[in-house]
Amino acid sequence: MRVAVCSGSFDPITLGHLDIIRRTAACFDKVYVCVSPNAEKRGQMFTPEQKLELVRLAVADLPQVEAELYDGLLAAYAKEKGGVIVRGARNATDYDAEAQLAQINRGIYPQVDTLIFPASPEYLHFSSTMAREMIRYEQPLEKYLPAAIIPLVQAWTNINKGE
Repeated sequence: MRVAVCSGSFDPITLGHLDIIRRTAACFDKVYVCVSPNAEKRGQMFTPEQKLELVRLAVADLPQVEAELYDGLLAAYAKEKGGVIVRGARNATDYDAEAQLAQINRGIYPQVDTLIFPASPEYLHFSSTMAREMIRYEQPLEKYLPAAIIPLVQAWTNINKGE
C-alpha cells in the first residue's frame, strides 16, 4: 500500500491545503493528515483539537484520508506510518525551506522521503495567516476556506467575541 503524510498546523485549513491533500489522495492509497500543534507559531486562532475537527470536516469526502494530532517530529510520524511526506510549496522560498527540511528528515530517518507539490495557481497567495485575517475582519470566507468548515469557524469566532 502506498502511504503519504501531509502535515501542517492548519490554523485553519485553507483551500490551498485541501488542494494538496486532494492531489496527494489521488496518488496514494492512504493519506494521513498530521495536525501539528506547532506551539512556536504566534497568533494561533484555534486549539489543536479545533484544528483537528476542522481538518476532519474538510476531508470527510475522502475515504482514504485520516487526520490525527501529533506533537512530535514529522519524520518520526512518517516513519511510524510507513509513508512519504508530502508538502506544498507556493514559491521558491517555500520550496527552499521544504527542501532543507526534507534533507534534515532524511538525515534522521533515511527511509523517509519527501515529495514537494507546487501549489495550484489559484492558491498561490493562500496562507492560514491570510485566512485568519479574513476571519478576524469578518470577510467572506468562501474563496479561502473549505465550505464544510465555514459554519464552525464562524460559530467559534463568534463565541470568542462573546456573541
